[in-house]
Amino acid sequence: MLTKRTLMCSAAAFAFAFGLGAPAFADPDAALAKLQETVLSKGPSGEDPSPASEVVLSDAELATIKEMGATAAIVMHYGGNDWSRAQINGLQTQFAAMGIKVIAVTDAGFKPEKQVSDLETIMAQAPDIIVSIPTDPTATAAAFRAAQEAGAKLVFMDNVPTGFVAGKDYVSVVSADNYGNGVAAAHLMAKALGPDGGEIGLVFHAADFFVTKQRYDAFKATIASDYPNIQIVTEQGIGGPDFSGDAEKAAGAMLTSNQGLKGIWAVWDVPAEGVISAARAIGRDDLIITTVDLGENVAISMAQGGFIKGLGAQRPYDAGVVEAKLAGYALLDKDAPAFVALPALPVSKDNLLEAWQQVYSTEATENVKTSMR
Repeated sequence: MLTKRTLMCSAAAFAFAFGLGAPAFADPDAALAKLQETVLSKGPSGEDPSPASEVVLSDAELATIKEMGATAAIVMHYGGNDWSRAQINGLQTQFAAMGIKVIAVTDAGFKPEKQVSDLETIMAQAPDIIVSIPTDPTATAAAFRAAQEAGAKLVFMDNVPTGFVAGKDYVSVVSADNYGNGVAAAHLMAKALGPDGGEIGLVFHAADFFVTKQRYDAFKATIASDYPNIQIVTEQGIGGPDFSGDAEKAAGAMLTSNQGLKGIWAVWDVPAEGVISAARAIGRDDLIITTVDLGENVAISMAQGGFIKGLGAQRPYDAGVVEAKLAGYALLDKDAPAFVALPALPVSKDNLLEAWQQVYSTEATENVKTSMR
């Protein structure tokens, strides 16, 4: 079925091929600037986004929460990256300010069965609040349902268990503008490739995971609609849990089979590290990589003028703060927005140090700062 976007792209290519005028390309810089003025993502059930600035607790409400002596557990899908650590830091900082004791922080290693076990273990301690990101929305749904029926107030990051309804089964879901970050990565790829464009490949997340699919869909749609001089010629999904290793294998195969490949997009920073390894192994120092998430290793590459030319960053520390506040809403029986989203943050070497401060609420690491050239 031909979509409007497909027809537009085809028309541009036809006009160019038959000398009817060059196709119109987007201006990446203008597009990136405009992107920071809005949120493009919808929630897991199509909800319109509410801004994080509207999630507020008054001094009186904070005092009431502190008197409750509430407890919380943070149940992560995966703890081994900078994004997860920043989320946890934001949550713990805000919970401490609210007098809420964090009794557990778990890491499922992206294994649904481990997360189910983590939830069962945590529920023995009867926490008032659980903040979590489901590894798999279907495989973990029964365990989250059991926690909810036992009385835990649920706040989610990014993903929601299958069959759950906001305001009834859970408080709210908080996310970055993942669609917007996919768009940002596409514009940054186009900017790095320049007016000649070229062939690129994609390393995507081969899982039923709402936010990573948003990034993938957004990147592809933006390239198709805005940059007819760029062709996506190869794609490969990775399932983890060794996302860096899987991405290295996928990218190695792409680069071997498509020697004209100029760039590769990776779905987040850890797979991007694998793409870097693959390019380095075969001497493709000219490969352009864009991604989503501002981890330290990709930041160092960017600072050094290396493979990473740009990325769309989330704001995980701020997201953690908002999630904790929404847990406070639940303790107060205060109506909460169903979906809260924080805007995309395009990052290149030019704004890297400033962006790090925005993402992590702290200065860039010494490794990043000393890598700037």
